[in-house]
Formats: sequence, C-alpha cells, structure tokens
Amino acid sequence: MPTAVVAWPRLASRLVIIRPFADHDVPHAVALNNANVPELNELDAPEVARLAALADAALTAEVDGRFAGFCWAIGPGQPYGSLNYGWFSRNYTDFVYLDRIAVHPDFRRYGIGRGFYDELVTLMTGRYPVITCEVNVRPMNEASLRFHHSVGFREVGQQDTDGGKKTVSLLELALP
Repeated sequence: MPTAVVAWPRLASRLVIIRPFADHDVPHAVALNNANVPELNELDAPEVARLAALADAALTAEVDGRFAGFCWAIGPGQPYGSLNYGWFSRNYTDFVYLDRIAVHPDFRRYGIGRGFYDELVTLMTGRYPVITCEVNVRPMNEASLRFHHSVGFREVGQQDTDGGKKTVSLLELALP
C-alpha cells in the first residue's frame, strides 16, 4: 500500500504522512475512537485490531511523527456485524465500506480527512465502483455531513440504529 506524504502551504512546517495502519497504532486508535463516542461506537483493542486486519484499506495519519488519526474501509463479504455495513451488503454487490474515520482534535483542520479520502479513492479505484459510509443525522453530525457532500458523497438511504436512538444517512461516492 502506498504512503502519501501530504503537505499544505499553511502547514509548511508540518510533515503530514498517511501510511498503512500498524499493530503499534492499536492503543492510539482505541483511545481516539472512544473519545469520539457517540459519533463512533466504543471499541476495545482486540476489536480495533480485528477490524483493521479485516479492512481492504487501513490507514494512519501522522503529523510530525505523532499519531493524528486513522481510518479503515471494508470490502463486501466480510464477517462484520455492523448494521450499516449490513445495509450496504444487502443493497450493493460490489462496494467498499468506510467503516471508521477519526482525527485527533489537535490535528483537525489540517486536511487529514481529505488526505484519507484521497488515498482511499486512489487505492479503491479499479477495485470497487463505490465507496460507501454513513453519517449521523440524529443526533446531527452537521460537520461530517457537510464534509462528505463536499467531497462528492450523495445520500442513497437512511436507517435508524441503536434501537431508534440514532438515524444515519447512508452515503456513496462513485469512483472513476
């Protein structure tokens, strides 16, 4: 898997790297993931390791050598019990599901989310026709919804989760 070195003019003194997820990233990913509940569901270290290993693409972002975020995308037919992954599995035959993306608060607004998406598009183009994901609309995650629309995602459905406590917008991004 290629490593992307991303540089932005306003961060000229910062080195941002997107690289493959590694075993030593697990504790950092658990802490970051669990700090972002309810946007992300809580996970323990064995589940983080399992999901990263299951993924077609598992990525880590570093800023100046510090863990700054992670994401992973899972292809079809995997043993993954996510309700949202299940929706895409029932409605699509060929897709990659962006299960999770998290950026540490110290490194938000550095372009890491876009860097992850750019790298996923590069890695998945020619392998899958679409990248899929979901964003909470109840409770509303307006920033995430705006971001996903800005990079080209469109809504293909909605569903209630967590026993009706949440509603998600199910999104797809067509790949070239």
